[in-house]
Amino acid sequence: MVVSYAFSSQDRAEKILGPNDRNLSYIELLLGLELSLKGNVVSSNIENPVFIPLFRHLEKDASLKGSLSEADIFMAYEDLRENYTGEVNSISVLQKSVWPKSIMQRVYINTLYENEVVFASGPAGTGKTFLAIAYALSEVLSGRKKKIVLTRPVVEAGESLGFLPGDLMAKLSPYLRPLYDAMEVFIPLAQIRRMEELGEIEISPLAYMRGRSIRESIVILDEAQNATISQMKMFLTRLGEGSKAIVTGDPTQIDLPFKEKSGLVDAVKKLSGINGLSIVEFTSKDTQRSRIVRDIVNAYQKEDGLDKSDD
Repeated sequence: MVVSYAFSSQDRAEKILGPNDRNLSYIELLLGLELSLKGNVVSSNIENPVFIPLFRHLEKDASLKGSLSEADIFMAYEDLRENYTGEVNSISVLQKSVWPKSIMQRVYINTLYENEVVFASGPAGTGKTFLAIAYALSEVLSGRKKKIVLTRPVVEAGESLGFLPGDLMAKLSPYLRPLYDAMEVFIPLAQIRRMEELGEIEISPLAYMRGRSIRESIVILDEAQNATISQMKMFLTRLGEGSKAIVTGDPTQIDLPFKEKSGLVDAVKKLSGINGLSIVEFTSKDTQRSRIVRDIVNAYQKEDGLDKSDD
């Protein structure tokens, strides 16, 4: 029996299937079917209960998001498998919308809207920092918050800031580059510089946060696995009225001196259950950079004797 689905238009088919129908083979992989495409009609000789619902879901997604990636298609497939019918939130930065590309990204985005303190823990490539920056920009550019404060521990290179050349900005620049890379996806570098001049973007080493009370801001602590327990406590108690903290880090990449405990690992254990504070734990299943990055993360975890997956 031939089962067919007719796209509503050629344009919609191109947005779903991608250039040269490159997404078709990925959909075949998900459904376990061999599909054929003729004009605007995709067909299979084998019935699958998800076949028609998936393409309907993809049509709806394409009307909201435009062209779809493999990650978008996988999210639609997972929604159908889980019978998910809830709202899917996005983050809007000026004219750009960021949609979740994994189940945990959907949880993370919802959590950012609903909580005052959010921990995002997990391996590289899961979107922890990228989504934090997108959310922070959306809040400041819309006027809902006054500024973004970016901070991170400076321990990765095994050097103190005093040994690095230049002023404070020059010393911190290599450490904050990933945060600026994320911002430049949404706004040009010239606008970032203007926001810095206006005080709408502020950078600070974690050690310089002591004694402050930060109001009406989004405060992002990146690479938090390299914060000590005392630094994490200090950071979390800097939040003033109207501020929100987003803490991101990968517990498998701790560079602290031997025997020094990670403030991120400690906080995740101690702080769960506090009203207004949420902890989102990503795994390698949520890795979005590429399939090979996910495989690399898993290979390292196996080598280290870890059974759980990460970001």
